[in-house]
This record gives sequence, C-alpha cells and structure tokens, in this order.
Amino acid sequence: MPEGPWIQGQTWDDLLFVHWRLPESELRAIVPQALPLDTWEGAAWLGITPFRVTFRLRGTFPVPRLSTFLELNVRTYVTLDGKPGIYFFSLDAESAIAVEAARRVYKLPYFRARMSARPVGDWIEYESARRGGGSALAFRARYRPIGEVFQAVPGSLDHFLAERYCLYTVDGEGRVQRADIHHPPWPLQEAKAEIEENSMAPRGVALPEEAPLLRFARRQDVVIWPLADV
Repeated sequence: MPEGPWIQGQTWDDLLFVHWRLPESELRAIVPQALPLDTWEGAAWLGITPFRVTFRLRGTFPVPRLSTFLELNVRTYVTLDGKPGIYFFSLDAESAIAVEAARRVYKLPYFRARMSARPVGDWIEYESARRGGGSALAFRARYRPIGEVFQAVPGSLDHFLAERYCLYTVDGEGRVQRADIHHPPWPLQEAKAEIEENSMAPRGVALPEEAPLLRFARRQDVVIWPLADV
C-alpha cells in the first residue's frame, strides 16, 4: 500500500476496456517527453473505457444523485522509475461537480458530456457526446460480457493493460506528479461490443482497422491517494 492516507474511494461498474495496438511513435508524439511510454512487444496501446462511477470522500458516504455519474476515459500506458501507470488524454463525465473537482485536485483533462447508459437484455447501451465548443467528440456502443470471470496472469497482455496502480500528470512547466491507486486484482471477462460511433481518439491518432481487444469488468472498488511530486 502507498504511504499516507488515501483521500477518496470509488466504485466502478460495468466497465468496457477497448484497446488498440499502435506504433510507439504515434503516441510518443503526443505524450509528454517526461513520461516514457510503456510498450508491449514493441507496441503502444490506446484504451477507451466507458463505465459508471460512485465516489465518496474518506470518512463520508456517497450522496444520492450527486456521487454517481457516467465517465469515459481515453488513455495510454507509461512507466517512470520502474512504476507503471496510466496517462490520460481525456476524461469525459456527466457531472459538472466531478469535472471541476478532478481538474482542480488531480489536474486531469476532464470535460462535461451528455451521457447515458442502460441495460437492454444482456447488453449495456452507452452513449457519450462532449458538451460545448462545437465539439463532435462522441462515443456510442453496446457491449456485454462473455465467458467466465478471470484474473490476469502476471506477464500477460491482460495484466500489462489492467493491473496498474497509479496515474501520472505533467503540468505546463513539465513537473511530473503521480496519484497512487489501490484495488484488488481485476475480475475480467472477455467481451463483445458493437461500436457505432467513436471520435474520441486523440488528435493525430488514426485507429487501426483491425478489431480492438475487448474486456469487461462488472465492478471494481478502488481507493485513491492525492497527487504528489515524483
């Protein structure tokens, strides 16, 4: 466990992990130079993850209708001083309070979005469209788990993508900060998804035509520490 007290707990529900394999050079150009890319067999990975969040500050309980909201993040993977982590290109959420708080406390690129998610039989239908500025950034998909729940084996691609316990940010002056995260091993399942719209890739990144790697997780409980200088 990281040193010091964690400051918030979150529960994440109905997560879809969509991952594309990309040339390292394509993402190296848009990730801060202070953060070395973490690669798997010579390639970088871009991930998009839609899910539902319920959060609480340490010592408090979730507040109905305020503490639960939809979120969608776009990420890649980095490592610094031997500690692998996540670097976020963007995070969209339907909660104005969550967006403002995350920008201030974690210096993350959060944006407001119009979002919906609903179960339809075994499927989850998920939609997100970023608000403001004439933005056309959107994601629309239906997805469901298939197969048995499993934990990623150390040394596997699933473990490389899923089992990461911190996030990194870099401010305008090039200062690197890290927020540690702790959770049990991911309860993963293979997934099926029909992606009807996706314009969330970072500018300058062309997603490959090959099918992405899909994984699902029904629920994960996490605790998060404050940002600290690295």
